[in-house]
Amino acid sequence: MAQQATPVRSARLGRALGPEPTAVSGVVLLLPGGDESSDRRPSPMWATASVRALGRRLTRAGQTQGLAAHVVHYRFRGWNGSEAHLAGDASWAADEVVRRYGDVPVCLAGVDMGGRAALRAAGHTAVNSVLALAPWLPEEDVAAPPEPVKQLSGRRVLIVHGTNDERTDPELSFRLAARAKKSNRDVCRFEVHSDGHGLHQHRTEVHALAEDFVMGALFGRGLSRPLEDALAAPPPLGLRMPLASGFGKALRH
Repeated sequence: MAQQATPVRSARLGRALGPEPTAVSGVVLLLPGGDESSDRRPSPMWATASVRALGRRLTRAGQTQGLAAHVVHYRFRGWNGSEAHLAGDASWAADEVVRRYGDVPVCLAGVDMGGRAALRAAGHTAVNSVLALAPWLPEEDVAAPPEPVKQLSGRRVLIVHGTNDERTDPELSFRLAARAKKSNRDVCRFEVHSDGHGLHQHRTEVHALAEDFVMGALFGRGLSRPLEDALAAPPPLGLRMPLASGFGKALRH
């Protein structure tokens, strides 16, 4: 009996969150978390829960500017070593944005392993900014090449990490940011003191910071003073910027 060919999996874009604007002028691609290694399909609800609330907030904030936000549905749950499946799916999604909407700026916004995918896929020509929340990054190993940062040149980059994160080491995201900052001044990193991997304790402040960053990167809206200061400060100051409790309640541009 002839063996059936394994169907080729493909990534897909979820429906735009909220009402899709009639004229799209900027897109956020939301990249959920994943595993280090797994060839299983992600469970839709499990995979997207971590980014949906952020996506809804960004959609509301950018509605009048023509923002569309889509969750990227991966082919596999795992990064899978040199295959870097999640980064490949992020690049595919940026291609799909260009196909659907034309020449509009794209922000890659990822959490956990999706944060790594956002950072890695930043070299796509449509991408002008990257938001990485508690990004999973590999332990540094003298036998392996370091996580690349060249692709971040010319992009505005914000990394946010909880200091009590026990799943993804915040020191690794600091080191990556420090390497990226050497060739790109538009890199900053905020530390959320006492918060863990999910950044649940200060979620309101984290989402307010994300909104401030994304609206500025995609539509040129003025940044809040803390973000301006973080981007302008030399390392390590702008890469260990504390996220103030209550951030976003009274933003002054």
